[in-house]
Amino acid sequence: MLRSAGLATVLVGVVGTVIGMAVAGSQGLVAGVLGTLIVLVFFSVGQLVLGAVLKNNPQNAMMVAMALYLVKIGVLLILLLVLQDATFFAPKVFAGVIVACTLAWTFVEVWVFSRTKVLYVEPGSGK
Repeated sequence: MLRSAGLATVLVGVVGTVIGMAVAGSQGLVAGVLGTLIVLVFFSVGQLVLGAVLKNNPQNAMMVAMALYLVKIGVLLILLLVLQDATFFAPKVFAGVIVACTLAWTFVEVWVFSRTKVLYVEPGSGK
């Protein structure tokens, strides 16, 4: 799932970056690449951490998922505050690429989950 979602996000990020470059030049290029990288890092790290928790301690999965969400929102807020006066990138392209990449990742994640078969009865239990 991580590979599929990552690939879709990169493809959408490349398209967004090309559009951003056409609209805002080199600032659009920087904004597109930065936005794509932020989404890839945020979602990949979250997926890997949550996967490890589900393997080792599944009863804590919801708590860890909420903590990851809060940390992501906090880091994104800090990034936005740090970059609010930056002149080396186009903020509208940055925002657009982040939204598009986030939607791409989420769509592919839902699509993969909807096609994943989950066993409700453990095979060989004999009951």
